[in-house]
Amino acid sequence: MSVASILLPLFVQVVLTLVLGFMLAGARMKPLVRGEIRPEQVALRQPNWPTRTLQIGYAFQNQFEVPVLFYVLTILALVTRHADLLFVVLAWIFVASRLVHALVHVTSNNLRARGGFFGIGVLVIAIMWLIFIVKIMLGLP
Repeated sequence: MSVASILLPLFVQVVLTLVLGFMLAGARMKPLVRGEIRPEQVALRQPNWPTRTLQIGYAFQNQFEVPVLFYVLTILALVTRHADLLFVVLAWIFVASRLVHALVHVTSNNLRARGGFFGIGVLVIAIMWLIFIVKIMLGLP
């Protein structure tokens, strides 16, 4: 597998995180500029933002939880040369689950749908880690 094909899902995950971060900045600026929220009401992370802003904020925050396992695994798999076609396919499934999870989070926020896509992502990253651990521990290519 080429380095580009291995890293492309990681790049998409990074772009998702950055897009959500910029969306969050915009969503937070509006109520501050309008005077609907005073800085001291949210300075210590109090959840006093409008609902839409909270949705985007939590979707952004979620990108620093389970995806961290994806980033680390991708780097390790690349460095140890254990990133094969199966790894890349699973990486795309993981990233797709994160994209849909974030989309649901910032739109309908349907908990069942969001939870389902979250679960798919966790299951896929667990499988990816299990395969990687077995390959490393057994000295497999």
